[in-house]
Amino acid sequence: MLHAMQTQQVCRWHILANPDALAQDATAHILQAGEQAIARAGAFHLVLAGGSTPRRIYRALTRSTADWSRWHVWFGDERCLPPADPERNSRMALDAWLDQVPIPPGQIHPIPAELGAVAAAQAYAETLAGRGDFDLVLLGLGEDGHTASLFPGQDWGTGAAAGDVLAVFDAPKPPPERVSLSARRLAAAREVIFLVSGTGKQPAVADWQAGAEIPAAAIAPASGVDILLDFPLPEN
Repeated sequence: MLHAMQTQQVCRWHILANPDALAQDATAHILQAGEQAIARAGAFHLVLAGGSTPRRIYRALTRSTADWSRWHVWFGDERCLPPADPERNSRMALDAWLDQVPIPPGQIHPIPAELGAVAAAQAYAETLAGRGDFDLVLLGLGEDGHTASLFPGQDWGTGAAAGDVLAVFDAPKPPPERVSLSARRLAAAREVIFLVSGTGKQPAVADWQAGAEIPAAAIAPASGVDILLDFPLPEN
């Protein structure tokens, strides 16, 4: 099987009252993780998610105080579109947050997806070479159970020999060509947080809880994952 699970994922479920509460909780956690990483190692390496749920969090971060000079920003996935396209994850993060805080430009690492999936994956793997575990990885959840650009029925890069970065073709939602960090590389982190907003995600969460092999379940860091939801868990 292309996506044989290598490690059992440990999940901690956190129910927030509404999208604002989820965003507030996540923002506070990101800032705290940043402070702890800087105190521990002098730098904070954060992997961003795309989509509408993180946008609210990124906007909140512009109103926060942090030692931005020590933040290093990475991306979990990207769509193969021009850099200025508003559908790019990097463009959204720049507009909502990164262009408004003094993180040194050389410490923001967008995926060069405009090169096409294969060339971009190779280039980003080279950029990541030698980078150890991330401090915090942010991920979303699609209604089909996908996370980053790891989709059902495709290679998720779960094995020990999987590369850090995958070229993705035939994505079930446009654009079909994307670049994604592999499940193995996303799990190489001190903390992984899933941001799950909207009741349309309830069926995917039910599958996840039931042990279905969905892409989100393939991210299995040793420390487990924290899943923030703004709706109740499905009744078993």
